[in-house]
Amino acid sequence: MKPPFPTDAAPAAVPVALRSARRRPTLRFLLAHPAHLIALGLGSGLAPIAPGTVGTLWAWVAFLAVEPWLSPLAWAALLAASAAIGWWACTLTARHLGVADPGAIVWDEVLAFWLVLTLVMPAGFAAQCAAFALFRFFDAAKPGPVAWADGLWKPGRGADRQPVIGWAQGFTILFDDLVAALCTLLVIALWKVA
Repeated sequence: MKPPFPTDAAPAAVPVALRSARRRPTLRFLLAHPAHLIALGLGSGLAPIAPGTVGTLWAWVAFLAVEPWLSPLAWAALLAASAAIGWWACTLTARHLGVADPGAIVWDEVLAFWLVLTLVMPAGFAAQCAAFALFRFFDAAKPGPVAWADGLWKPGRGADRQPVIGWAQGFTILFDDLVAALCTLLVIALWKVA
């Protein structure tokens, strides 16, 4: 019996028929592999409207829930582990969905917004809302450096199939959101200095 999604084989070894199959994420897909659960933000990426915004909201709530118990060093370790595990999970999930950067993958928003909150806290609710709005702007509108980061290693589409999704494409899923986080932090820093 064939698995419900392509295997973890190297992209070049995956048959063209599997590479061209585009899937829609469902609850069944979410629960079919641990990578899907992580990449889809524990289900927040299944939101029918604005999954990136829903994933960022989930990140905000999760941050506030665990922030009192983690030291700055523990946050640094959590962010590093989340980046490494997220790279694996996002690459695999994008490969299984047959799309280089599916909107349902929200771990990139989670990781990037945790980074923003880690560096702006302690902050009041209004400042957290401003950080959220700025991050969503940079992530969605993709101005300047965010657009550049988003275009890195994105595979071109062939006439007869979707592109092969490898580790570079999985990294790009995370990288453009990290650049959006840095842009958000830069604006906040400039606002504080002014």
